[in-house]
Amino acid sequence: PGNYYNQGEIRKKELEQSCCVLGIPASDVTVIDHRDLRDDPAVEWDTQLLATLVLKHIEAKNINLVVTFDAGGVSGHANHISLYTAVRYNGCKLLWVPPWAGCRVLVLESVNLCRKYISFLDVLISCLLPRDALFILTEEETEQAKRAMRCHRSQLLWFRQLYLLFSRYLVVNSLCLL
Repeated sequence: PGNYYNQGEIRKKELEQSCCVLGIPASDVTVIDHRDLRDDPAVEWDTQLLATLVLKHIEAKNINLVVTFDAGGVSGHANHISLYTAVRYNGCKLLWVPPWAGCRVLVLESVNLCRKYISFLDVLISCLLPRDALFILTEEETEQAKRAMRCHRSQLLWFRQLYLLFSRYLVVNSLCLL
């Protein structure tokens, strides 16, 4: 979790609480605290370093599906975009592994501001546009996602409150294979 406001330990606890709400066991959560990967929405991380760390984690945990941001990082956050760049860099290595043992990568589509904040109305648009996977959450799943987001109290600034009310990402997510 980020330490942009010197809240690394707080945000780590919030991440653990959020994962608990989502039914993700603590043993499945890995926090990478690396001095060269500091949380800053304006800083791009080193692709080679991040790619190496991500690939090691994928191999160590025998992960067969990675879901990450696309080149827009959903919110334009440079760290999110760096993660996409690193995973894309690793994509060539992952593709050489046989499909039954390999790792597939799905990237979450960034949408324009209007679509981002029209909530469930974006379902109609998303159904008409090309994508490899479309996830439409039930009302219960949306409420669970909101409870998980609320665990991140240190990050619930005014614009994230709007996100909880109106974001299409709490209802519909379109993804493409890398």
